[in-house]
Amino acid sequence: MEIKKLKSFLFKETSSAPLIVFRIAFGVMMFLSLVRFAANGWIDSLYVQPKFFFTYYGFEWIKPLNATGMYIVFGLMMLAALFLAAGFLYRFSALIFFLLFTYVELLDKTNYLNHYYFISIISLLMCLLPATKKTVPRWAILTLQLQMAIVYFFAGIAKVNADWLLNAMPLKIWLPTRTDTPFGFLLDETIVAYLFSWCGMLFDISIAFFLFNRRTVWYAYGVVVIFHVLTATLFPGIGMFPFIMIVCATIFLPAQFHERILRAFKFNPQSQIRNPQSPSISTFQYLLVSVLAIHFIIQFTLPFRYALYHNRLFYTEQGYRFSWRVMLMEKAGLVFFHVKDKNGKLHEINNHDFLTDQQEKQMSTQPDMILQFAQFLKNNFQTDEVYAEAYVTVNGKGSNLFFDPKINLANVKDDFSDKKWILAQAER
Repeated sequence: MEIKKLKSFLFKETSSAPLIVFRIAFGVMMFLSLVRFAANGWIDSLYVQPKFFFTYYGFEWIKPLNATGMYIVFGLMMLAALFLAAGFLYRFSALIFFLLFTYVELLDKTNYLNHYYFISIISLLMCLLPATKKTVPRWAILTLQLQMAIVYFFAGIAKVNADWLLNAMPLKIWLPTRTDTPFGFLLDETIVAYLFSWCGMLFDISIAFFLFNRRTVWYAYGVVVIFHVLTATLFPGIGMFPFIMIVCATIFLPAQFHERILRAFKFNPQSQIRNPQSPSISTFQYLLVSVLAIHFIIQFTLPFRYALYHNRLFYTEQGYRFSWRVMLMEKAGLVFFHVKDKNGKLHEINNHDFLTDQQEKQMSTQPDMILQFAQFLKNNFQTDEVYAEAYVTVNGKGSNLFFDPKINLANVKDDFSDKKWILAQAER
């Protein structure tokens, strides 16, 4: 009986208006984001100028194209985003956008951002959703709502830690630097950092529950807008993320609201109308729901993989990526590499000879990138010995020696295993 109720709930036909508005808004937002990306010169600085790229484990075979090729890739992404918004060759456009966007993100993990990961997921999900129909099964809209809820909830769970709640870090560092804002005179106060920390945690953990509730959805969406506008004002460096979340959160709003929007723009989706009284459930739909179930199992378990590693998460960042840990730390590092020549003499490497400022900043605090660069130096200088002296500080704590500088990194291979060679003092 419970399975029958679940089946009835998931496959009941409902208005596709929320999904259509989401599709249009997402496509337009992606197009504008890509135009902004190109206008800021980031295609060239991030994917053309670098001499070395930090690839993801298992994806070392993915390489950047030449300058012309990379600009073509971004041009095709813009076109796919517009096609997605227009509903033209919808699933094909969503697939092309997903493949190209994810390709770009896999080129260099120093460019990793949570919302880039989010965009890849959403574009992949949209390949599976019938976002051009007049009516859709309820699972189609629930899929996007659940993905949004996961982002918020796990971002909130990640904030339940001593640094965030008991020490108001890193907001205690960041907020005093934003006294140039209209309400900046308040940001020097320590109590404000604590207030923002606790409110941020409570917002992330609870907001999805209020968005799912029909009685509170409009109030919750208003809070979503206020929260993300505030974060965009205080932290302009996070780019389009707040606006993407504001747009995507509209998927929770009532279908009647979306229908009014579509009518206002005289938009009428051209497709067959299913009979909501007697919906036909195809084998393909069952297959799609099964695939989505596997996706959400992965989404629910991936953020907890950090528990497989022995050291403190913020220091080692083992299990940190792809887990919705947003703006949790102020981290800085300094690393000096030395290679030994054939005569047994050590030579210090100038990192800037091979890395951009962005790459060096990210690499200096993350052991997998340090290892990857060490392997590059090994091959580049044809040596069997590469050493590094690295120091890391997190959330204003004192700088710690990251690992034993006598370790020959040329002999250390990077994989998913626990990096127990990181010094235990990093656990303090």
